[in-house]
Amino acid sequence: MSKVSKDIWNREKDGNNKEKRSFLRYFIISTALCLIILFVKKDSVVRLIGAGFTIHRQNKELRYYRKQIDDLDRQIKVLSNDKDTLETFAREQYLFAEPGDDVYLTE
Repeated sequence: MSKVSKDIWNREKDGNNKEKRSFLRYFIISTALCLIILFVKKDSVVRLIGAGFTIHRQNKELRYYRKQIDDLDRQIKVLSNDKDTLETFAREQYLFAEPGDDVYLTE
């Protein structure tokens, strides 16, 4: 440690600069505590912010998958109730064809 940093903690050398030196002490201690709280602790602010982003991303995925499930449920209802729609779906998705049909595949 340098002489200046040692002198900051010695209250006998405050003299006329008592307020400035005490402010400097409080500033150093509060800065150290803030750094510990922000970065070092197990429940630091940085980890809390990261957890918030993770929760937001997972909620977004959850909404996406719920929408997909609703769409598939609607498709199941339509396919189970209408034979023509089921036949069209089978032909398009699984390339089913009746005997005698000509099938043309395009990409």
